[in-house]
Amino acid sequence: MIFQHRQISLPDIKATTNKETGRMYHTPAGDLPSITTVLGRLSRDGIMAWRKKVGEEEANRISGQASSRGTRLHKICEDYINNVEPVFKSPLDKEMFLSVRNTLDNMIEEVYGQEIPLYSKYLGIAGRVDLVCKWNGKSSIVDFKTSRKLKKREWIDNYFMQCTAYCVMFEELTGTPVDRFVVLIAVDQESEPQIFLGKRDDYISPLVDAIRGFYDEKNLVHPNPAIFSRFQ
Repeated sequence: MIFQHRQISLPDIKATTNKETGRMYHTPAGDLPSITTVLGRLSRDGIMAWRKKVGEEEANRISGQASSRGTRLHKICEDYINNVEPVFKSPLDKEMFLSVRNTLDNMIEEVYGQEIPLYSKYLGIAGRVDLVCKWNGKSSIVDFKTSRKLKKREWIDNYFMQCTAYCVMFEELTGTPVDRFVVLIAVDQESEPQIFLGKRDDYISPLVDAIRGFYDEKNLVHPNPAIFSRFQ
């Protein structure tokens, strides 16, 4: 499979991480929190309860494995979509990739960019999007995830808000509207991935609520506070 590219390039933005605010991107609109940091607070209580249940050592082991697995799949898919032969470091890596390859081949029609640095003064956040492409005929944000087990849609609103943020940031910086997103999850020991489709406008309001909660908790000054009154 050879993927066609119509590359959209944006200037890179650097990031740093500290204990107080988490990951912050240094952008032309000022220092803005990472969207993953912002949304991470929503699942904080659940994660803390899980860590207490399984123990710190086991929780660290599982979290480390999940993080490494996700990073490897991102790299493999990025290379494949860039028409570079992917390198597999383990049988599991190859198994995960093979579970998503047919979907990538069948759905991606044109690639606009991968790992694009994004930020939004309007939302007051920043981040890097996995993939922007024409997916099954529609311009879409695509986010790659991995999981040990199958997910239910109602469990992953955070994923949808993350994709919604990328939709808004991409349009703000490029002027090109993208109102659709795809969450593609490679699941351990499953021959097919889970694919969740969504629309940006369905998740704007909860996204803004999450951003407001983060800024309030960290006592940060939002670059566009008027957004909060708009989505009350």
